[in-house]
Amino acid sequence: MNRQIIHGQPPSKSNAYRVVTIRGHGSLAKTDATKKYEESFFMQCSLRNANITRRFKLSVDVYFNSDRPDLDNALKVTLDCLQSCKAIKNDRLCAEIHARKLIDKDNPRIEFTLTELI
Repeated sequence: MNRQIIHGQPPSKSNAYRVVTIRGHGSLAKTDATKKYEESFFMQCSLRNANITRRFKLSVDVYFNSDRPDLDNALKVTLDCLQSCKAIKNDRLCAEIHARKLIDKDNPRIEFTLTELI
């Protein structure tokens, strides 16, 4: 599939949720930054509704604005966003990942391809 570019830095998965109280019980809710990134990802992703149902390989370059964020957090957020926009049926179908962490302080983004496997 064609290389996709999603502008913006993925939020850290460890900081993506906050504790809220619903009817007296603690629960987790997405932070505003996480919701905003997911909406932006949805609007930028041309693979919306591709609904890949076979095992696939994700090849991704993650350009952070600094060396501080963890690469593994960006991978989970990316897979979650791909599932949310229905590019993939389920992130458990990901059988292979090739990922690189790069720095571009002026233009954080992810660049990725999905390849269906036999």
